[in-house]
Order: sequence, then C-alpha cells, then structure tokens
Amino acid sequence: MKRNQALLIVDVQNDFCPGGALAVPEGDAVVPALNTYLESFVKEQLPILASRDWHPQKTKHFKPYGGPWPPHCVQNTPGARFHPDLKLTSEAIILSKGMDPTSDGYSAFEATDPQGRALGDLLRSLGIRDLFVGGLATDYCVKSSVLDALKHGFNVYVLTDAVKGVEVNAGDSQKALEEMTSHGAKKITYSLLSNLQNEL
Repeated sequence: MKRNQALLIVDVQNDFCPGGALAVPEGDAVVPALNTYLESFVKEQLPILASRDWHPQKTKHFKPYGGPWPPHCVQNTPGARFHPDLKLTSEAIILSKGMDPTSDGYSAFEATDPQGRALGDLLRSLGIRDLFVGGLATDYCVKSSVLDALKHGFNVYVLTDAVKGVEVNAGDSQKALEEMTSHGAKKITYSLLSNLQNEL
C-alpha cells in the first residue's frame, strides 16, 4: 500500500441509520464493511477521515425552513453522533459540514476539521492522491463528495460494499453510481482492495 492513499467515511451517523430522523434503509449495514476497511487502513497507518453533518437547529436544509429534509444531525444531539459500532480510532480526522444555515452541505469537500482546514487542503497537505470513499448516502452525500473529489483532481474509488442510498425514487443509488463512474470514479469492493492498492 502506498503512502498517498486515504479512506473517507461519509456521514455514518445515528440519524441516517434505522431509528434515526432521516434513516437510510439498512444504513447500518455499511458499518461492518467500513470497519473492515478501517482495520486495513489502520494497519497500514494510512489517513482516515470521517465527515459528519453538523447542522444548526435552524437551516434552509430542513423542511420547517423551506428545505427538503426533516431536521437531522443537529449539532451536539445523539442523532449527530457517529454510529456506536463504527470503529473510528482517535487518529481519525473528523470533518464537520452543513454548519452554514444557508447551505445544504452535501459534500465532504464543504467540511472542515477542528482547525478549520477544508478537506481538499487537508488531503493535499497529507500528500494524498487516491481516495477511497464509503458511507451514507450513495445518492446524496457520497455522490457529492465523490464528484467534488474528482474535480479536485483525486483518483476516487467508491466502496460499493460500504455504501447505501436514500432512494427517494427507486433506482437513485444506481443512477448515482453511474454518474460517479461516468465522471471517472472507479468501483471496488474489499475483496479487490489489497490487489488494487498494491498496483497503485
């Protein structure tokens, strides 16, 4: 595995899992798969980044204020916490997004770390070239994050065994995957990870 690779976990938060305010169907099913990826990246001492929605109580993103979604992932609430079974280590870099009440904040590239550094700048400072992306939801925040990563010039690999979609309309997740690959992202699963990483 090369030093220029990183894992990005997108929004695996309680409100996006079964029982949450905006649950992705079977959203918690990504957790065991992501933990397997996490173990691999931790073993190789490669950077791990995790984005989270971190909305204020009042935002145009929410239905009461003209947005499309019910209130979810409000700052400092249980729903905004990462899924309790997700094995993020203390070295994982947490990035928060959706804090601007005038913005939806779908993409992790709109997120900043505790020092205020944007994801793109952070990845470049770490020398990252290849970004492996999984999490929630395929058809919204994962898609937006992947497309922005490609715009920023990164090679992007979508972890298809570690993503789930909202599916507001049937087929949205498949369409999102097709859009990501049409822009240059590649799809992989864990069984292909070691071979791929050794080739990169």
